[in-house]
Parts: sequence; C-alpha cells; structure tokens
Amino acid sequence: MRIALYNPDGVAQFWIDGLHAVWPEAEVALWSPGSPAADFAIAWAPPQAFFDEQPHLQAVFNLGAGVDALMRLRIPPQTQVVRLEDAGMAVQMAEYVCHAVLRHFRGLDAYEADARAGRWRKQAPAVHGDFPVGVMGLGVLGTRVVRALQGFEFPINAWSRQPKALDGVRCFAGTEQLDAFLAASKVLVCLLPLTVDTQNILNQDTLSRLQPGGYVVNVARGAHLVDADLLALLDRGHLAGATLDVFRTEPLPSEHPFWRHPKIHITPHISARTLDAESLAQIITKLQALPQGLPVAGVVQRERGY
Repeated sequence: MRIALYNPDGVAQFWIDGLHAVWPEAEVALWSPGSPAADFAIAWAPPQAFFDEQPHLQAVFNLGAGVDALMRLRIPPQTQVVRLEDAGMAVQMAEYVCHAVLRHFRGLDAYEADARAGRWRKQAPAVHGDFPVGVMGLGVLGTRVVRALQGFEFPINAWSRQPKALDGVRCFAGTEQLDAFLAASKVLVCLLPLTVDTQNILNQDTLSRLQPGGYVVNVARGAHLVDADLLALLDRGHLAGATLDVFRTEPLPSEHPFWRHPKIHITPHISARTLDAESLAQIITKLQALPQGLPVAGVVQRERGY
C-alpha cells in the first residue's frame, strides 16, 4: 500500500511514523510533482496536479471537516472523498461559539470599555428568552454547538437542508422554512458546508430578517457572508455586532474594513483546529475499513458537495 501526504502546514514525520506503526510495510511519503502514484492519499487543499498524477487513487482523506477546497478540483470519478467528522474539533467549536454568544449576551464588551475608562456601571441583566439562538447546519459540529448552547438555557432554533429533529430544539429545514428560521432568531451562528447553494447565504435579505439587534457568528467559511451587506446592517443598527473567524481572503487583508469596525470581533480561523492525534486515529480506522468493503462514515456525496 502506498499513501501520499499533502499537508503544507503540518508536520509530515508525525503522519509517516503514525501510519508506519500500523502498516510497517506501507510506502508513506510526501507528495511532490512526479511522485509515484498512490493507493490512498491524506491531504489538505492540494493542487490540481495532485489528482492529475494519480488517476487510480482509491480514496483521499481530507484533513478537515470542510471539503469545499477539494470539491473545486477535478477528482478521478472512482476516488472516494472522506472528511474528518470531529477529530477534536467539535468541543473547540462549542467553546468558541458559546464564548461569542455569552460575551454578547452578558454585555462584556461594554463592561470592558467601562473598565478601560475607569467607570463602575451595571447594566440591566439580559433575559435568556429574549435571545433565541439560530444555528445553521446540523452536522457533527453544529449538533455539538446546539447541545452546548442548550446548557445556558437559550431558546435554540436550528436550520438544515434536510429535516432533522433534536430534543428541545425548534428545527427548520429547506429553503421554504429559511425565512421563518431567521425571523425566530436573534443570534445567528453559521456552521454550514460551503456549496453552490450556500455561497453568499448571509446577505442583505437573510440578515435583515433576523430580529432587531441581531448578532452574527460565522465559523463556517468566509464565502457564506457578503461582507458589504453585513457592514451596512451594522451601520444601520439592525445588527448589534458580529464575531467572525473565517473570511473570503485569508489572512484578512490589512485594508479590509472589518479590522476597524467597532462592532466586529475577528479571530484568524482558529475556532476549531484539526488535532493531529485524533485525526490520525480516525483516518487509520477508516483506512482499515475501506479495503475490506466495510462502511465508512464521512464519505462525501459529490452531488451535494459535502
């Protein structure tokens, strides 16, 4: 068995040693143009040449939950695309989203500003029932975020492409229920996969349907959000603020107005980072199952893009 690696931001030796511990006879090597064709691949955002040189690749394991970068490439038709389902990311995502929502709900930004100004001032306490949180996307990460938010007793709405049911959650599905989901939500958390259908889904029309004083948390992909529309709704006062971890161009250009907007919090795509040990263990389990024809979770359906 030959396994090709492409992970420009990772430590290659960790993956080579970990795979050799299970398959000592396997050929595991970093891919470079002209490398021998592989049976399986483990990759993050490879170039088109990676697939052009491997027409008989059986499967590629994506080093992340989002596969939009792979879906833009021409992948051999027989090659299965398998994404990570969690690998330590779900708990990180729950931590990040809960922190963003609670910071806004408790008015901590205002308290921090008061502290810098030397002011001792108490705000009226917010009421949980007045802060319904809407989560877009009910995959592994979205479901974990919903469960974490429920612990703080917020009313929770959820929207997904296909109908789903979660205890204690008001669930909406499909384009015909999107407007009702938005109107029922004051805080909007985007955890959708990026597809043709979801690109630019956070726009003037959808965001203006949130309840007045709404708040946006985008931890999915930058291309979900129309930047100018968010800025306009913030400046008009319909939205109270936003926490953004993902952007159309990364790193976010220094001249981008998001940097200077007082109602926007920015982090550098760190809401849920892939953890090597958990990722290796998950991929090894799937690599053991695939050649035996056993079912593997996380196989991407190319027609829907995730």
